[in-house]
Amino acid sequence: MHEMTRDEWWEFASAGTRTGMLGIVRADGSPHVTPVWFLLNAAPSGDELIFTTEQNSLKGKAFRRDPRLSLCVDDQRPPFSYVHFRAEATLHTDQDELLEWATRLGGRYMGADRAEEYGKRNAAPGEYLVRAKITRVIGRAGIAD
Repeated sequence: MHEMTRDEWWEFASAGTRTGMLGIVRADGSPHVTPVWFLLNAAPSGDELIFTTEQNSLKGKAFRRDPRLSLCVDDQRPPFSYVHFRAEATLHTDQDELLEWATRLGGRYMGADRAEEYGKRNAAPGEYLVRAKITRVIGRAGIAD
């Protein structure tokens, strides 16, 4: 096993159509984990996780209460690897920005030929663009080596 460098974890988390398992805290304090489509973004203010969610979803409500999140991406094939992110979310409603990122997300997960379709579908009114500034990364590769 070895600790991943930034370049390694960036490539690993961006590969193919791996979903992230997003962890948040419910209003009653209980944990909640759900899969999300996501992208990494190297922003001037620091690396970010980018995804969308409905404003009135459990995730949207949770982020309005507490912006902290955890997201884990893994490879379930031997020798097994994973990247765990901690981040703090900010919520955005600008429709142009939302459409741009929703289209990129659609391209990653559904293919370039369906990117525009999924971008329009997932940038509808009532959606948030979540920009989560990464505060900590743990990346481990070759766990079973």
